[in-house]
Amino acid sequence: MQASNRISNILGGGSDGWDVFNRARAMIADGVAVTELTIGEHDIRTAAPILQDMHRAALSGHTGYASIPGTPALRDAIAARVTARTGVPTTRDNVMITPGGQSALYAAHFATLNPGDRALYIDPFYATYPGTLRGVSADPVAIPAHPEQAFQPNAADIAAQAAGAKTLLINSPNNPTGVVYSRATLDGIAQVCKDHDLWLISDEVYDTQVWEGAHISPRALPGMEGRTLVVGSMSKSHAMTGSRIGWVLGPVDMVDHLINLATHTTYGVPGFIQDAARFALDQGTAFEDDIAAPFRRRRAIAQKVLAGQNAVALVPAQGAMYLMLDVRSTGMSGEGFANALLDAEQIAVMPGESFGAAAAGHIRVAMTVEDTRFEQALRALCTFAERQT
Repeated sequence: MQASNRISNILGGGSDGWDVFNRARAMIADGVAVTELTIGEHDIRTAAPILQDMHRAALSGHTGYASIPGTPALRDAIAARVTARTGVPTTRDNVMITPGGQSALYAAHFATLNPGDRALYIDPFYATYPGTLRGVSADPVAIPAHPEQAFQPNAADIAAQAAGAKTLLINSPNNPTGVVYSRATLDGIAQVCKDHDLWLISDEVYDTQVWEGAHISPRALPGMEGRTLVVGSMSKSHAMTGSRIGWVLGPVDMVDHLINLATHTTYGVPGFIQDAARFALDQGTAFEDDIAAPFRRRRAIAQKVLAGQNAVALVPAQGAMYLMLDVRSTGMSGEGFANALLDAEQIAVMPGESFGAAAAGHIRVAMTVEDTRFEQALRALCTFAERQT
């Protein structure tokens, strides 16, 4: 018996990009003290008041089947937040709750693509993007964003691949590069989508982590509200990664289709978790700023450390909880550098190649350990790089 082509082809016959991470975890299991700067997991846990509200909601009986689109209270809270942040009038009918942002990404593409359709996405990319597209039986097409252009996507490059495509997936603030797409970049992307009748799927899970410039949701651009699906999540903004609470928002008719999909797949998200998410949103922007503060602080630390050396170059760190470092001066690939660094210094980072060919010769550093330990690790990384040049 064999698995379906759809599921057996999710990785496209290659690696899932997590080889260095898995090797680091194996070393830790063997008792080696490794500093992990790999995945986007906060070094703080979900705040106690959120967990207490989740506990209260569960004890009060909200443990049965919840409303499949999401509870009205949570959908209203997300709609109000989106309206306030983007200026686009949004109601609960534009919102469907999902079990995390990854589920939202899958649902958005399942709803917009037929088997075999061309699905565009920007390289560098979050590691699951191409597998998500293959998982819905689409044809993934990567559009490189070049380091020489600070990883800002070029509209002409997208347009060159847009013939016959149905969707374009973008992510700003961007994982892995830390780049925030400019208004000019987003205007160009919007024009391509309108010219070629593309659905734009905008992954905005890092919208509260902006260090320079401003986050612009492309749904707010002229002519884009009716062709944009936005993916959101509580994971990064509220340190609720394990709660698996996300959403898709878009046109009402598309959300209706997504609700039908959820009815036949996830059958909703536990009500007590939704209640806790609504409680978390009710804490306002000051709470979100507190969650983001360690990454803003560590970015400043990194800028200071990296300014004192020449072996490693910092890609503009404008948002998200990551740094993208250019290590090409060492003559090593990102993968080679990451593996050698792990062996020599017991510091684990992600190779740029894990996120696409455009990030070759780079590494991604997650700013997810305590400040002093983060600074020490970054200084050791720079010293290691200097020895290779």
